[in-house]
Amino acid sequence: MALRGDWMYENNGGTCVAIAGIDYCVVAADTRLSVGYSILTRDHSKICSLADKCVLASSGFQGDIRALHKHLSARHLLYQHQHNKQMSCPAMGQLLSNTLYYKRFFPYYAFNVLGGLDNEGKGCVYTYDAVGSYERVGYSAQGSGSTLIMPVLDNQLKSPSPLLLPARDAVTPLSETEAVDLVKDVFASATERDIYTGDKLEIVVINASGIKREYLELRKD
Repeated sequence: MALRGDWMYENNGGTCVAIAGIDYCVVAADTRLSVGYSILTRDHSKICSLADKCVLASSGFQGDIRALHKHLSARHLLYQHQHNKQMSCPAMGQLLSNTLYYKRFFPYYAFNVLGGLDNEGKGCVYTYDAVGSYERVGYSAQGSGSTLIMPVLDNQLKSPSPLLLPARDAVTPLSETEAVDLVKDVFASATERDIYTGDKLEIVVINASGIKREYLELRKD
């Protein structure tokens, strides 16, 4: 994690997870912010609410993440003034992709998961690489603990192959409560092996009634 002095990027660790359901979306991230073996703060939120039914969780270099969240919030404010409505989650997904691709030659060192509800009220999750390539999926994980969490999600949720016809919705069969419990379990497991994930888990649930948050204490060592 500690990098040479002339390198402009730094990975501050942390893990983000999102799960989409029939009528909900769960987005979660830990609150540890660290550099190398030093913990800078134990209470740093990695989740940004961009619209009424759309939130973004990001892991990577916190300087770039703050700049990206600020830029997207400003673009959304302009959209509201011009169209007199909130931007939908699929539209925000495309905006985020365009924003990352525009900076592809000096990219934001941020690995993002966007979650929310689409125009039909179904849960949607978009997962990204650093330069804007994205895909709508039923679940995703990004960050330092993603390699520990994704195999568990694959085993428990088994997203349908995009090659199967007719195409099926990329949503998980779990209820909202089951999805929240699964997120708590995978983070509790990841903190046992990933020193950059821990302290506290922030869980955001988006459904027809709005956005609600809850917190869970994780390992602090």
